[in-house]
Amino acid sequence: MNPSRRTLLSGLLGLPVLGATLAACGGGSGSGAAAGAATLKWASSYFPTHWDPVVGGSGAQFRHLSLVYASITRVNEKGEAQPDLAESWDYNDQGDQVTFHIRSGLTFSDGTPVDADAVKQAVDRARTQENSALFGDLTSIDKVTTEGDLDVVVHLTQVDYQIPLLFGERVLQVASPKAAADAAALDQQPVGHGPFVATQIIPGTKAVLEKNPDYWDAANIHIDKVELVAAPDASTVVSGLQTGVYNFADLAASQAKAAESAGLDVFVQPGYNASNLSLNVNRKPFDDPKVVEAVRHGLNRQEFVDKLTFGYGTPATQPFPEEYIAYDPQSADLWPYDVAKAKAALAQSRYSGDDLKVELVIPDEDPSAEIVQAQLAAIGITVTITIDKNWATPFFAKDLVASLYGTTGRDSPLQTLTAHFGPNGPLNLSTPYEPDGFEDAVAKVRQTPLEDAAYAENLQAATRAGLVSEALVFTYSQPSVYVKDPSISDIPANPGHVNWTGVKIT
Repeated sequence: MNPSRRTLLSGLLGLPVLGATLAACGGGSGSGAAAGAATLKWASSYFPTHWDPVVGGSGAQFRHLSLVYASITRVNEKGEAQPDLAESWDYNDQGDQVTFHIRSGLTFSDGTPVDADAVKQAVDRARTQENSALFGDLTSIDKVTTEGDLDVVVHLTQVDYQIPLLFGERVLQVASPKAAADAAALDQQPVGHGPFVATQIIPGTKAVLEKNPDYWDAANIHIDKVELVAAPDASTVVSGLQTGVYNFADLAASQAKAAESAGLDVFVQPGYNASNLSLNVNRKPFDDPKVVEAVRHGLNRQEFVDKLTFGYGTPATQPFPEEYIAYDPQSADLWPYDVAKAKAALAQSRYSGDDLKVELVIPDEDPSAEIVQAQLAAIGITVTITIDKNWATPFFAKDLVASLYGTTGRDSPLQTLTAHFGPNGPLNLSTPYEPDGFEDAVAKVRQTPLEDAAYAENLQAATRAGLVSEALVFTYSQPSVYVKDPSISDIPANPGHVNWTGVKIT
């Protein structure tokens, strides 16, 4: 047997996933919404704008889409790839080809078989559909072929052992190919092989879903019905939970104390939620490294934490939480706040006066922008804040001088790094710039099997190489904050994910 083969048993009851546990108060495991059925009433500030997983792309909204879509793999709380639609996978000896073995006998909710061809079409669509938000994540793929009905062979352009992580919930939730033939219709009415089936979608407002009895792990789904609604306002979520309008919600940190005072369960999930100030080193004044150095030392990260996270956040120098495998301890104290150093660096730059006036473009009002404005004014850089509702277009076209961005991470830590620091990374405002040594460090990680003893060391070295980048400065991070009715049991920690396997309500 190939020593890199990774065989994973299907149907593991102990599969670690994030989720609350709800059991019917007398409801069975059927898919109907009869009286007494276990109903999850979820109020969310991130209600999906798209239901086509290829188009969505959002790090918050894929958590909702996972209600209706299964992915090829999933990731546990340690960041390890686990089975989902694929029950196992193995690489060839060269590491440039991986075969995923799809579970047998599965169907999408429209009756279409979940087979190798359906998975191949999902990957191809993510790579080629004109409005795909995922094509940039799949650049290691040369082509996808099938062997028989259940084996999907992914041929790579290079050695890349990250693929089982990459094919998790964030990138490869699989839609029915029959439904995806009309991508516009799929975007409004999702069809997948997830734990639930969408029965009603009111765009931007509400989704009603019922248990999918054909889901591969349906025996461990005890929720009969999900009512997902867009939270009208953060301040109304707590009262809605008190009165039973909702029993679960993602919560603004500013509302956490009020929820605790109301007797609700507030809990914190670790996450990859790191914010940064993005700079364009191809535009003045940030084409001068001394100006970038001044910004690095001129930002007081603790002020962001104190004023914005209500005690739940931490200062950030990198996109990973401290307990995560890709976190680099050597970069923990990168660019400490030092006004004197910042002013000295600025004095050595070739810019002054009007050349140190910067437009900071953001999509909505954001107190982070005002903190940046005040802190940079203190070292001699004048920041003008511009709100552009169409901000995404110039940001991803790399036409801005400066902006704010927040990541929610990827299932593949290397994908998180290349998205931020790679020459074509979507979060790199300075394309095609990349820091020296980053490309080699990334290649080394790709060539390291996930089970290799050197994997963590190589991954952290790639993080360290990326953080040399002058294109962004991390500011603060905060976990995901949720609130639930006390009848919902404790939720296991799994950074970035909200899955509902195994859940009961007492």
